[in-house]
Amino acid sequence: MNIQKTIFLLFIIPLFSFAAHKYYLSLTQIKFKPEAKSIQIIINVFMDDIELALNKDYNIDLQLTTKKELPNNDVYFEKYLREKLQFTIDGTPKKFNYIGKEYENDLVYFYLEIENIASVKNIQITNKILTKHFPDQQNLVKTKVGKVNKSILLNKDETSGTLEH
Repeated sequence: MNIQKTIFLLFIIPLFSFAAHKYYLSLTQIKFKPEAKSIQIIINVFMDDIELALNKDYNIDLQLTTKKELPNNDVYFEKYLREKLQFTIDGTPKKFNYIGKEYENDLVYFYLEIENIASVKNIQITNKILTKHFPDQQNLVKTKVGKVNKSILLNKDETSGTLEH
């Protein structure tokens, strides 16, 4: 009986250590589309994290993907993204259009666009998504301009970066 318990503990306990760990990461993909003269942006975040942040920041109860989900939740998503994201293209601050969002499994995908962009030499981004509520939050930003791919990892201590193209 002792050998069985020992074997059980040797194999099962390490599994619990992996299951208890949670990572905090968002991905922002920025792609310059010269034919459309626009920059298209896709952001994905974990649904439970963004829901918690918005519920606390705006004193609401989103209840995402349930029958009680707030019907006007895009208002809160757009407000949050405008507060947490800033883009500067070639030294000029740019506003983004909030296109919408969709849910897939445990992620929320946000779609944004910056219009009237003829060319891109550098992109400066400030990304404070979820850093207020999750100190370990990391925000990975990937850009594609032409055939050039660049990336930067931002966090609560370093919320801004510039990607040269």
